[in-house]
Amino acid sequence: MSSIVITGASGNYGRGLTDRLIAAGRAGDLILITRSPNKLADRTAQGCTVRYGDFDKPETLAEAVQGAGKMLLISGTRVGARVAQHKAAIDAAAAAGLRHIAYTSFIGIDDPANPAEVRHDHIETERLIRASGMAWTMLRDAHYADAMILMAGPGVMQSGQWVSNAGEGREAMVWRDDCVACAAAVLLGEGHENRTYNVTGPELQTFREVAAIMAEVTGRPVDYVSTTDEEQYAMFDAMGIPRRPVDDQSVAGIPWNSDDMVSFGRAIREGFLEVCTDDVERLTGHKARSVQAMIEANAEMLRGA
Repeated sequence: MSSIVITGASGNYGRGLTDRLIAAGRAGDLILITRSPNKLADRTAQGCTVRYGDFDKPETLAEAVQGAGKMLLISGTRVGARVAQHKAAIDAAAAAGLRHIAYTSFIGIDDPANPAEVRHDHIETERLIRASGMAWTMLRDAHYADAMILMAGPGVMQSGQWVSNAGEGREAMVWRDDCVACAAAVLLGEGHENRTYNVTGPELQTFREVAAIMAEVTGRPVDYVSTTDEEQYAMFDAMGIPRRPVDDQSVAGIPWNSDDMVSFGRAIREGFLEVCTDDVERLTGHKARSVQAMIEANAEMLRGA
């Protein structure tokens, strides 16, 4: 059994994945890389190896990945600045002789017309991985339902309005935990080399439809308000959300920047994220969970908002 490196292991995705791999009996094979090792003191107690590594300091990564066979590169949080960071991790992995690298990418990025700002980071990272000489697996995750329902949802409930520039565009939002389960399946299983998976929820929906489900499940009014890109920017500006990414900053519970969010909405509106597959079921053996199931599971929180 070879060791598995996980970058960004103290984030939500990294924590969920580590829990699954420990449950599978692999604690002793895990090398967890983080900028803040103190955040992962509990993992050392569980038998994992925790190492300091910083995407912005490539020399730290070269040391951190020594002795591993596989890596899951969890994409960084700084939209628009990730390619150099990811390159540092890919170069370190290749130099250390890792055989296989899996990456948390994003759906719909093959089309160069896709306006989502995240596209450039992901397509360039995939290109670097393919050129590295290592075997690869691209886990192209859809938009997280968690982001919309758990993070943006309380604000929607307070105002009674879901305001979006996504128009009537459709996407198949996915539970982050289903994405994590797919990553675990790839890291623990065989036969995933040089394959791309589109990890999506079970059905294509508009935000208007999702807003209607929220209203129905919570018993509170939620209207969908379709807006322009310019109006969406103005709304985020008024909330104090920065246009460009700022590390570790959250405004009203929202950790993203507006260039990212507005381009996302436009990509949905123009049909670039209209991707729906059964890859979750193929990888994990269970069907992808629905947006409705997430709303139902968090109905009390949403009502309370």
